[in-house]
Amino acid sequence: MKMIIGKKIGMTQLFEDSGKVTPVSVIEAGPCPIIQVKTPENEGYSAIQIGFVESKKSRTTKPLAGHFGKAGIAPKRILSEVRVDDAGAFNVGDTIDVSSFEGVEKVHVTGTSKGRGFAGVVKRHGFKIGRRTHGNSSHREPGSVGQCATPSRIFKGKRLPGRMGGVRSTTRNLKLVRIDTENNLLFIKGAVPGANNGIVFIKAV
Repeated sequence: MKMIIGKKIGMTQLFEDSGKVTPVSVIEAGPCPIIQVKTPENEGYSAIQIGFVESKKSRTTKPLAGHFGKAGIAPKRILSEVRVDDAGAFNVGDTIDVSSFEGVEKVHVTGTSKGRGFAGVVKRHGFKIGRRTHGNSSHREPGSVGQCATPSRIFKGKRLPGRMGGVRSTTRNLKLVRIDTENNLLFIKGAVPGANNGIVFIKAV
């Protein structure tokens, strides 16, 4: 099963024997215990539910406490469901760790992008700025956004200023450079969505 939950530690760089420098994101991935196994006979589809990050007992609701107690696993703060072809190959209590990514070359990483607050069209959408010359007062404004009498409104989806970031984002086909099974670390080339200590979901391509 080539999917795991992790926490973004930060970025660093790795040196190859030739001296080439590779920027990498360091992710602490797993271990993720299997909380529940869903089968076509009971739920109508095949999937497994995995957990990550220990949760305080005081912050666990009674229904979730019973859910974890049935599995015999300590409460987890993050839960995720993963579709699988054969749920019968998995058992409750089994653990998924970074060793399952041995031989994987590329991964998709999903996380919540950094929130940038309210941003204008130049920062949010990459609009070109106006001329910085005498008489021009429209340097970072969006310009004309619609017509007059017909249709007398602005179409939905128009690129305008607004809140930027803080949304679920996926970066695809990132190269998996190195795996550290002792410390449960994945070294992925380039940047991944989210801030440091943010939760990310890594899936093999």
